[in-house]
Amino acid sequence: MRKLQNDELHRATVDEFKVKKKNPYVLLLDNVRSLHNVGSAFRTADAFLAEKMYLCGITGTPPNREIAKTALGATESVEWEYEKEASEVIAKLKQQGYILVAVEQVENSTQLFDFEIDAEQKYCFIFGNEIFGVQQELVAKADVCLEIPQFGTKHSLNIAVSIGVIVWDYLSKLQKLT
Repeated sequence: MRKLQNDELHRATVDEFKVKKKNPYVLLLDNVRSLHNVGSAFRTADAFLAEKMYLCGITGTPPNREIAKTALGATESVEWEYEKEASEVIAKLKQQGYILVAVEQVENSTQLFDFEIDAEQKYCFIFGNEIFGVQQELVAKADVCLEIPQFGTKHSLNIAVSIGVIVWDYLSKLQKLT
């Protein structure tokens, strides 16, 4: 095996990315404190062709030098919007037919292993503050509360890691259905 050179990866330009068919999901980041986590979310959204990202509450927005460090240009390719109140975005997405999925540890959560998707549906994955998680108000409005099973001594993952796990799992399941 030989490691590929960057010019062999055939990466899309920003203009090519913008016209590519996106996967039927959006990310909603609510009150995410770390600008590095926001930048990482942009990179994941770019890598896995998210329709859009919604940044809410205290979540930082581009242009921002700290976001740019981890986004590596994805703030230019991924469509995004800032809205102070996440509940307003959720109401709008619900009207547009999105399944609202809060990624949070709650009573009777759906374990990621058991999460079944419908290839005909669009999904909004909701991620909350690094310390306090997804607000209870948003949890109450979610169609599904999804939990990533963990087996060690810690009970949480970094939000950037969680976004990657959730989106990869969703797209793996979607690919099997289409």
